[in-house]
This record gives sequence, C-alpha cells and structure tokens, in this order.
Amino acid sequence: MEKVYPFDKIEAKWQKYWRDKKLFEANTADYKNKFYCLMMFPYPSAALHVGHGRNYIIGDVVARYKKMKGFNVLTPMGWDAFGLPAENAAIKDNIHPKTSTTNNIKTMKRQLNSWGVCYDWSREITSCFPDYYKWTQWIFLKLFEKGLAYKKKAYVNWCPSCNTVLANEQVIDGRCERCDTQVSQKDLEQWFFKITEYAERLIKDLDKLKHWPERVKIMQTNWIGKSHGVNIHFPIEGSNRSLTCFTTRIDTIFGATYMVLAAEHPEVPNLIKDVKNRDEIIKFVEAVRNESKIKRAAVDVEKKGIFSGRYVINPVNNKKIPLWIANYVLMEYGTGAVMAVPAHDQRDFEFAKKYSLPIDVVIDDPKFPLDAEIMKSAYVKDGKMINSDQFNGMNNREAMQGISEFMEKKGIGKRCVQFKLRDWLISRQRYWGAPIPVIYCDKCGIVGVSEKDLPVLLPENAKFKPHGESPLKSSEKFVETKCPKCKSKARREIDTMDTFVDSSWYFLRFISPYASDKPFNKRDVDNWLPVDQYIGGVEHAILHLLYSRFITKVLYDLKLISFDEPFEDLFTQGMIIKDGAKMSKSKGNVVSPDDLIKRYGADTVRLYTLFIGPPERDAEWSDRGVDGAYRFLSRVWRLVERAGKERNKKKVPDNILGLKRKMHQTIKKVTDDIEKGFHFNTAISAIMELVNETYSVGNDEKIHEAVKTVVLLLSPFVPHIAEELWEKLGNKPSILKQNWPLYDESLIEEEKITIPVQVNGRLRSKVLVRADIVEDDLKSEILSDEKVKKWTEGKNISKWIVVPKKLVNILLR
Repeated sequence: MEKVYPFDKIEAKWQKYWRDKKLFEANTADYKNKFYCLMMFPYPSAALHVGHGRNYIIGDVVARYKKMKGFNVLTPMGWDAFGLPAENAAIKDNIHPKTSTTNNIKTMKRQLNSWGVCYDWSREITSCFPDYYKWTQWIFLKLFEKGLAYKKKAYVNWCPSCNTVLANEQVIDGRCERCDTQVSQKDLEQWFFKITEYAERLIKDLDKLKHWPERVKIMQTNWIGKSHGVNIHFPIEGSNRSLTCFTTRIDTIFGATYMVLAAEHPEVPNLIKDVKNRDEIIKFVEAVRNESKIKRAAVDVEKKGIFSGRYVINPVNNKKIPLWIANYVLMEYGTGAVMAVPAHDQRDFEFAKKYSLPIDVVIDDPKFPLDAEIMKSAYVKDGKMINSDQFNGMNNREAMQGISEFMEKKGIGKRCVQFKLRDWLISRQRYWGAPIPVIYCDKCGIVGVSEKDLPVLLPENAKFKPHGESPLKSSEKFVETKCPKCKSKARREIDTMDTFVDSSWYFLRFISPYASDKPFNKRDVDNWLPVDQYIGGVEHAILHLLYSRFITKVLYDLKLISFDEPFEDLFTQGMIIKDGAKMSKSKGNVVSPDDLIKRYGADTVRLYTLFIGPPERDAEWSDRGVDGAYRFLSRVWRLVERAGKERNKKKVPDNILGLKRKMHQTIKKVTDDIEKGFHFNTAISAIMELVNETYSVGNDEKIHEAVKTVVLLLSPFVPHIAEELWEKLGNKPSILKQNWPLYDESLIEEEKITIPVQVNGRLRSKVLVRADIVEDDLKSEILSDEKVKKWTEGKNISKWIVVPKKLVNILLR
C-alpha cells in the first residue's frame, strides 16, 4: 500500500492539540445552547475491537458536528467498572479485579484516544471507585427509606458457573447471558427494588419519548406487559381460604374445568401437606422449578402436570374442579394460578387432552357449531356465548363487561390491571460490586447505614473467587460492625449490588463529578438534562434503559431533580459482525483497531466504520473496504495539494456553476443526513461525489471554495486529516471552531434546459430536462413526452442524433 500522506504524525499532532487546547472540556455553568451528547459507558473487561468502535465514533461525529453548529457540547466518558464481566476477566487472568479493571481502563482509554474520539476527560468517572459508589449506596438508602428497596425470600435465577443470582432480564433462552450456562432456580433471601410500583408510569411515559426508536419502545412495552382483566377468587374445597387467579378472558369463566398452579406458588406446600402422594408431588415440583422458565413459557413445550389431590370451586356456577400443578404456568405472570378453559385456550386444550380432563364449550362458532368431543384444537375466536347461564346468546366481547359487573356485585371477582414486569432483583453473591449499605441488628432488625458512614468500602482482602456464597463473608473485618441505632454488635449485608444500579444514574454524576457532599448539583442537572443525545446498543433496551428511567422517576419523586425521563433522543446502533457472526475471541473473528490504525490511520478506520452501512443496522466487516476508505482519503489529500499548487493559474473551469450547485447540494445532503437519522454512509457518499466533481473541472480561485467545503464537511467524520488539510489551505486551527457550512436554497435546484426534439428532421416538441442529464435518461424523457409519442409510438427508431444540450433528432425507418 502506497503511503500518500503521513497519517501517523498527523494524528498524533492533532490529538495532542485537541488535548492541550482542552477543546472538549465543557463549561456546565453556561447551559445556553447546550447539547449533552452521551455514549453508553463501557465495561472495562477487555480490549476494544472495531465493533465497539462504532458506538464511540458515531458519538464523536455528532459531538463535532454540534460544536461546529455553535452548541456548547458536553461529551463525557467513564467506566461501568463493577460487575460480572470485570470480575470474570480478573478470575481468568488470576489477578485482583481492581488490578484487572485498572489495566483494562488504561488500554481502552488509549484505544479511544487513538480513534480520535474526544471526550471531556476532566469529568471521567469510574463506578468501582469509592467516590462514585458512595452515591450509588446513597441512592439505595433513598429507595430503602421510601420502601422501594426491600428483602424477601424468592425463587431466583441461579447461575452455577458464575455462582450468583441473575435478574430475569439477564437470562437468555434459559441460559446466563454472561457465560451461557444453563440457569437453575434457588430459593434465597434477596434484595429487590420495587420497580413494579412504577409500571404504569414507565409504560405511559413512553409516549413522551418522541425521539426514541419505535422498536425500543415496543420492547419496553412488551416487557412491562400491561393487561386488563379480572381477579377471580376460587374457594378451596374443605378450607376457608381461596386462590386468586387473574384472567383477561373473563368471558370463558363458565368453561373453566380445572385450575393450574405454578410449581413456585407459595400455597403449594400447604395444599399438599396432607395428601397421600405428597412426596411424588414434591419431586415433580422441584423438577419443574429447575426447568428453564423460557422453555416452560414456550408455546410448543410439552405440557406436564400432577394432580394436587385438592379441588377448588368455580364461583360463577359452584362446580367443583380439580386443582393441578403444571410446568406451563409461571409465577411471573398474573398470580401464578390459572383457571384452565381447554375449549378456548390451546395450552389448556393440550393439557386436558393429555390428562383426560373435561372440555366445556362456552363460546360457539357462529358458522359451525362446536362439539367438544371432536374438537382438534381450542376455539380462540369470537362467537356466541353458550352454557353460560344468563349470558347465553350474547357476543362474547359484550359479555365480558356483564360478567365482570356480575362478579363484582357477588364479591367473587374484581376488575384490575396486571403487569408482567416483576421487581428488580439487585442482590449479587459476587465480590466485585458496590456493597449493599445495610446492617442486621438482633435488636433493631434491618437498619440502613448512616449517610455519614458512606461509602461502605469493599474489602480488598476478601476471597473474591466464587465458592457458592457471597465472597464478602470471608472478611470478618468487613462483616462485623455496630448498629447505627443502638450501637450493639451487628453484621453487614454480604451481597453486592447488581452493576445495573451503578449505570442507572451515571449520566447525572457527569454534571458534578467532583461534588463530595452530594451525588450531583440539582441546579446544574436540571439545566443540562435530559441527555440530548444518547447512543448505544439495542441490547440495552430492557435492562439499562428501563432501570435508568425507573431511578430517574424515583429521584424526581424525591424532588432531587426536576425531570422524569433521562434521555431525550436515543440512537441504537447495529453490530459490526465478521464472517456472519458477532465478534468474539471464542469465534476467532475479532478485528483489532490497533493494527488497522497502525497500517491505515485512525481516519481510515473511522471512515470505513461510518461508511459500512446504515448505522442502525448490523453490517459485515470487510478488510477490502478499509483499503477503499484509505484510497478515498488519499484522493482528498491530493485534491487539496493540487488546489494549493494550481490556485493562482488562470485556467477557467469548464463547469464552475455546475460545481457550485453540486457543492451546495452536498452541504444540504450531508447536513440533512446527520440531522435526520445519522445516515453517515450516504453523507460520506455525497462528499465522495463532490470530490469527483471537483476533480472533473479545471482549477482556479473559485475551485478553492469547493475544496474548502469538502474539508469542512469531512471534519466530523475524519477529524485528523481535516485539521491538517484545513491548515494546508491557509487557515488557522482548529477546524472545530469554524461554522458548519450553509447552503444557498437558490442553488439547490437542478439547472434545467429546453431541448428541441425533431422527428425525421421536423420539430415535433420541446422537452424541459436537467442540464446535466445523461443521454440514456434524456432519451427516456423524450419518449415519454406525449407529443413525441404521437409521432413515434409503434414505429421503429433507426437512429438518434443527439447534440448535447442543444438538439435531438429521431430518425424513423
């Protein structure tokens, strides 16, 4: 590869210049015309590859563009440094997580700088440092004081490889999202955040987020899972207790022929304590609990169940129906108890067929009356109510309201709203996390640590390698303490917090990174937030983004901030893949940016990363594409050199007006592509066309304006070479201080000319076309003209005589 320009020297020079001049350090006291541009901060668990670079390069383009548009841009960076990724990396390398994390931060920071992505490093935060997690613990205490942080015993997802609990969102297809190990269930005392209390607001306020991708909002809506229905109370035969089930299909209540409980239902132990086959039921329950909840909820899962030996009473018709325990019912949905209507629910139908349970039709097909004896599947469409007492003959949808009112009057049911969303499990039995700031006292119970005693420091001498229980237990000095209330001997909580707690509020800390008496300055965060532009992967749509919205709303309710949504505009970039798969060391398809930058320069890597395809979609990495990006930058370099050498020559360009028009069209195109959806690939393509146009004309003083525009438009994408060429053109640095070029509306429209059209030498029409139209397009325009059609339709054309921009003569046979 021919080295056309000294990119290594140029890039080092300008990175030092930006750093020395502190061009990216923001003054948060001045919030007029502010623009807060934030990239999701990374886990420092390994070196970055080119796939990671897409996120940071996109953000850097936006920040540079906004600076040239005159905005006061804040673009900080930090490190999501606690959690399983960092701890697992440390265990693998047999070093302390603190050492591993610090080393990885140095490597990743060097890589970010080598890409030429610039941040306000004076605001750098690291979530595993005490000056940060002190305030993570403070936020926990605020939730604890408000009753939004609580501890309870629950069946939780357990990863036997990571030796820790996982939130539902961290289990993918029944496996740990970190290590891909099959997840099992454990009954443990765990800390939760009561996110369910905010379910309604979290779903309703999605309407406020006008600049979020629709698919992200749909993902959150589905995860929260709002349903309207009725809670029905089924009395347990031979008992004064009842079981409550939630249904959205109250119209089918008269067809309930059995009830099903989830294996995890808290009433199961009481219900079976006196039945003959208790041991058999317990064995079945334990087996189901250890199955993947994802698989249990799958439509095609084999339905398995066992009769509990007990019955419940259907309250609308007083029929006794059997109570079963089955694998296809989960505690996560509704109440963990389901009224089974096999005639009108396919899962119930399959179960009833397998275990020979009754099937009663209560909604009939208006066209083909149903017979339960010969039904091959459940009837799930609308129809006419039958076998439903006073509701017979009604349309089933109309009957829903009537049955609901009937049940409420009888006191056997109540209309309500349910959510699939479950409380956020934050306990982790791992070392590398913020200690939960709670103390257990035999006299006072559970007591929050006093704020003056924060942070609760993570002990460095704990045995951090997983061994089946919380590693903090191994540090007696950490565990043994005194109760803040009564001063008696007490013990600390030994679990640490989920790392998503750390990342749920970091965007606030960037505004006041040095505040020692508060997590953030309220006036400043109110002035700078919500974040104007947030950029990151769509894989965070449910976890990080939902949790951040929840914590923001809690802080708003506590009057600590004056806004209740953290991110105004969200952009989720697609992945860069290699050989058809996500980049990973295990697949051997990781592309390191270090080698590419050494060979081609950072600007080439940036350009190709942006040009590879629409940034919201996944894209396949191609080494050949990198060569193409370098060749283009070399052309730009030669163009500027040529413009400098020939600037004073008297040759008049052949198409200076056409070039000027192209220049203004390109300014508009690039501006629109950045402003309206980050279409960087098409923006760069437009600049390439302008470069080609500039090369195609002659050269004089007027060409200089087009070359200057090329450099200005390229500067957010390839900042190093742009700075150097800007200087070569006789300007003072930095190009970042220049105004973004404006276009002239009058020059946007294509120049039009009138072409006389002859047929066999006689004038038949005149056609208005673009001045730069190519011959094939010109012929198509002429043949579509109504006057020309009159003379040529159905006839053979023997020859076209085209005099460019002056005349066309069509010769017919």
